Amino acid sequence: MDGNDVRSDAGVESAIARVLDAEHGARIAIDEAGRTAAALTEAARAAARALAERTERRIRGVRNAFESRTADAVAALEAAAVEAGAPHDPTDEDLARVDAAVAALAARLTRRVP
Repeated sequence: MDGNDVRSDAGVESAIARVLDAEHGARIAIDEAGRTAAALTEAARAAARALAERTERRIRGVRNAFESRTADAVAALEAAAVEAGAPHDPTDEDLARVDAAVAALAARLTRRVP
């Protein structure tokens, strides 16, 4: 074996060592990228869950407020319907107002127009 063969073997061994080191570094980088991607995915899922929960709470609040306002409006309409359907006995004051309105209308209708 001559001197060139030893240098050539050393160069080959050095190149192989560099390739193996690069491969090891690449595996470490791939593993780290996988862990980073998994962490980002879980963070995105957690953010989506939190957003969905906030949205559901807001929708539930809006729905409850709407149902409450609707129930109040329906109750008021039902009360008005009951009141409108109840018999009304006019008071002396009511009758006096009607008499005054009739007299005013009769006077207006019978007035001479110049």
